Amino acid sequence: MSVHDRIEALREKHASLERALDEEIHRPLPNQEAVHDLKRQKLRIKDEIYQLEKQ
Repeated sequence: MSVHDRIEALREKHASLERALDEEIHRPLPNQEAVHDLKRQKLRIKDEIYQLEKQ
């Protein structure tokens, strides 16, 4: 897998997490633990994308 392919896969995963986060936030009683977990995952992916783009 090339770096470009890895970045694209990470962007897709990030978008998927964004959708899941949006769904969770807009529930009548959002699970705050799930919200924080999704945010942590998104940040981790964003950091990895940033590192790959610097190479």
